[in-house]
Order: sequence, then structure tokens, then C-alpha cells
Amino acid sequence: MKTGKVTENILKRSILRQIKTKRQEVINGAGPGEDCAIFSHGMVTCTQGGALSVFPVEAILQKNVNILAARGAVPVAVGINVLLAEDAEEEQLKNLMAAAEVFCGMDQLQIVQADAQVTPVVRENYVTVTAYGAVDDNASCGSAETGTDAKWHTVRAAKPEQDVVISKWIGLEGTAILADRHRESISKRYPSWLSEEAAAFRRYLSTVPEAAVALKSGVCAMHNLSEGGIFAGLWELAEGAGVGLNIDLKKLPIRQETVEICNHLNVNPYELLSGGSLLMTAKDGAALVSALEEAGIPAVIVGRTTDGNDRIIRNEDEVRYLDRPHVDGIYTIRF
Repeated sequence: MKTGKVTENILKRSILRQIKTKRQEVINGAGPGEDCAIFSHGMVTCTQGGALSVFPVEAILQKNVNILAARGAVPVAVGINVLLAEDAEEEQLKNLMAAAEVFCGMDQLQIVQADAQVTPVVRENYVTVTAYGAVDDNASCGSAETGTDAKWHTVRAAKPEQDVVISKWIGLEGTAILADRHRESISKRYPSWLSEEAAAFRRYLSTVPEAAVALKSGVCAMHNLSEGGIFAGLWELAEGAGVGLNIDLKKLPIRQETVEICNHLNVNPYELLSGGSLLMTAKDGAALVSALEEAGIPAVIVGRTTDGNDRIIRNEDEVRYLDRPHVDGIYTIRF
């Protein structure tokens, strides 16, 4: 199989169809576009991981925190599991945990479980983080509608004829990683400030602020962008909700640094790791955008959900149909 997330068909065929046991305490479980589990006692949890050669532990922790925030949960604790290659040094493990504690200290997260294992089955060090968030189960999470999906703003809360809104810019996380790893090559073609600014995009990776604003501003569905970029995120939203899409390619927000670096490294910016950007739907997208901008968070309406199966991307007079997610561009570049 290819590096990165498994394809949607594999996810459905070999993962989701094998899950048959259900419990009444689980309000929301595994499914297309669903990144976390929600329990009836007010606990929300999610698990994300990554190879340290690509993702710093802080980025993995931030991704988990972002997912919990999009469900209206306050992150309270994390568990960290580390798989180490046989050539790993203890100092690497110590530095990893120190970096994790610095991140958790700033967000008032307790590390409630931590473990590490040296194993010959991995070629590089890999970290898995499970995050736990608490929420008042009697709260509405800012939704005026009823029903589990509306209350928790899952992808299934997206319905036809809603505005599609994106916060900040696509490709932020991938751009930061590429700029950091290929700084010398990029600097040979562009001024040094470009790679320095792009590498600093990590300061934008938290989507906690926009989730907090959106919860009070009429948001329907929220989905954190990640592997596969904006195109994968749009597909996951539409697939999970069972809706169509009509998206204007020109309106997708993108930084010039991302454009230049992706051109230089031959990466599709629309299929590039996009942590730091929150994909949302709302009945009144203009009001949502206004609320986000008042909070100092850039946001834009990029299209609409539709009543049908067509997932259309428009580029002026050109019309194309959204493909199933491809391998993230971050994995096509050799580090």
C-alpha cells in the first residue's frame, strides 16, 4: 500500500466494515470524516500519530487538540506511545518527552500515560498520541438545532445549501515542513526570507481559536484539514455528510509562500498537509466569516454544499469533479 492514509475504499472495506460491536455509551464512533469518539458521559477522545522524521511531537499533539476543540471539548489529558527504531538513542526519547511536556504545560494538559518500545519492526521513530477532552454533556455546543450531529458539529451536520467556509490558509503545515527540510534548495531560488517565513507557519497551526468562535456563530459542521490537503478535506466532508459540493478554486485561500515552494518542489498545494485550517459549513457563512474576522482570524466562503452527489471544483469557466483523496504531497518529497 502507498505511504500515508489508506484510501477511502480500504478504510471502508478493511476497517469500518469490520467494526460491528456497539455500546450505548458511544454517541459517535468511527466513520468517514470522523476523527474522534464522543461518549455519553461527556468525554471526547481522538488518536493521531506520525513519524518524527516528518512531524514534530508538538505538531501531533496540536492536531489532537484541534480535533477536540472542533467538537466543543476542552482538552485535559494526553497519552503518548513511542515506537523507537533499534538505532535510536535514549537522548532522543528524553528530548521528545521534554518537548511534549513544554507543549502540554502551555495548554494545561496532563500527560496521563506514556510508554516507549524499541522494536525492529519500525525503521524510524513513530509517536502516537491519544487526547482526552471534557465537555458538559448538557450543553448545546452553540447549536440551535437538535440531534447528535448538530450538537457536536460532526461532518454529518453538513446539509445541502450551506456555505462552505475555510479559516486561515490551506497548506500551512505542509509548507512549514517543506520549508524547514528544504531550506537550502529553496534559498537558491528565492530570497532567504521566504523559506524563513514559510517555516514559521507553525505559529498558525492551532485551530482552537476559530473553533471557539465558530461554536458561538452558527457553525453547522467542522472538520480539521490534515493529510491530503483541502481536496481530501472537502471529499471527507461531502462523503461523511452525503452531500454534493460546488467549490470555487480561485477562492481557496493560499499564501504566496505556499505557491512558490510547491512550484519549486513540484507538489500540488491542494493536496498538501493543511493542519492549521478549519473547514466549516454554515447556513449563514457571511455571519460566520464576519465573526471570525472580528476575532482576527482570516476566513472566506469558498462555495456551497448541494443536494446531490456531484462534487464540483470550478476554475472560472473550467469545471472538474473532485477526485478521491490522493497521497499527501508531503510524502512525495524525499527528506
